[in-house]
Amino acid sequence: MKTLTKAEERVMQILWKLENAFTKDIIALFEKNKPSYTTVATVLTILEQKGFVSHEKIGNSKKYSAIVSKESYSQFALNGMLGNYFEGSLSKLVSFFSEHKQLDMKELDEIIEVIKKQKKGQ
Repeated sequence: MKTLTKAEERVMQILWKLENAFTKDIIALFEKNKPSYTTVATVLTILEQKGFVSHEKIGNSKKYSAIVSKESYSQFALNGMLGNYFEGSLSKLVSFFSEHKQLDMKELDEIIEVIKKQKKGQ
């Protein structure tokens, strides 16, 4: 699997949300600074070449759908980040976030709960 650029990732986020979409549908979900039709069409073509999306021809239009799931790409991206920045250690990642991001008590409780569930499952 290949890493996505920020523009590619933004288009994929929208496509994952919509499941199937025409280019105009994707543009409509951009909240700020809507890109041009040709820009989104180019990004979709690149995503298709990278194996992330496929299309179905409907008249003169293309209806796109994701081939790679959000979960699969999330796992790939997280594993890359862990390897590149945290020596593959999840505990170093959690430690980094606890030290550099102001976690509120609710977030800390949620993390502890996830850890407890994981321990019970093993």
